[in-house]
Parts: sequence; structure tokens; C-alpha cells
Amino acid sequence: MNRSAINLPTWITISRLLGVPIMLYGLQSPTIATRWILVAVFLVVAGTDWLDGYLARRLNQVTELGKFLDPLVDKLMVLAPLMSLVELGQIPAWGVFLILARELTIAGWRVSPSMQSGAVPGANLAGKIKTVVQIAAIALLIAPLSDARWGIGMFWLSVVATWWSGAMYLLPQRREG
Repeated sequence: MNRSAINLPTWITISRLLGVPIMLYGLQSPTIATRWILVAVFLVVAGTDWLDGYLARRLNQVTELGKFLDPLVDKLMVLAPLMSLVELGQIPAWGVFLILARELTIAGWRVSPSMQSGAVPGANLAGKIKTVVQIAAIALLIAPLSDARWGIGMFWLSVVATWWSGAMYLLPQRREG
């Protein structure tokens, strides 16, 4: 593992943060055109989440900083538009709270062992699935679709996936031996 902290994949992760103020500003009083632009911005930023991980592995540039920042930036990119969508009255605040509660719990759990051992655990498959479902839900909710049921349905599926992935992360794994 490469110990160098700031490398190309880490810069890509950091650059994803630019999407947060764009989403927050654009969703203040969005028009139909603004919503389509925001869907595109959100999907591009979400795609760079895959890109930074791919490059880190491919270029052997996985760092502890990158493993720490990547999920943090993911959470900001998910929670910023969700909070704006609550403000717009599209989704209930308590649903977003359920997502936030899980995210804070796992973030605290992930950091805790790393303080003792010096290694930040990476995301598991359930966490990756959760992220994809959240991205799909947010894109559908931002898009000015005539039938909002798709976005709402995907939002609730993302709440379930979020809690399922949290349970998979926290439950003790079977050890062979």
C-alpha cells in the first residue's frame, strides 16, 4: 500500500467536494432545467467516486487518508441533496435522519479501531450496494419526473439498504478456523 497521502486518487476524492455547494445552491429554488443540470452534476460526481477507487487500486496508490476521506465525501454528497429535498418537501426529514444515524454510527465505528491499530477499514460490498441505491434515489428525486413515485420508492429502498449495510458492517463476521 502506498503511504503517500496526497496523490491523484485523493485529489479526485477531494474534488468531489465541489459538488456539495453546487447541489445545495442549485436546489434552493430549482427550475426544471436546473434540476436536469443537477442530475448530471450529481451523476458525474458520483462517477468519480468509482474512478478514484479504481485509480487508487490500479496505480497502487491506496492510502489511509484516501480510505478515510472517500466515505466522508460520499456522506456529504448524499446528505447535502437529501437535506435540500427535505426542505423542498419531497421527502420526510425522519427518513433522512435514519440515513444520517446509520452513517454517523458506521463512521464512528470505522474510526474507532483505526485510532488503535492505525488502519482505516475499507468499505464492504453491502456499503457499496447502499451507495449505488442512494445515488439512484437522489438522481430520481432531483430529476423533474412527472411521476414522483419512482424517486420516493427508491428513497425508501435506499433507507432499507442503508440500514441493511450498517447491520452487515457491525454484525460479527464468521471466522474460519
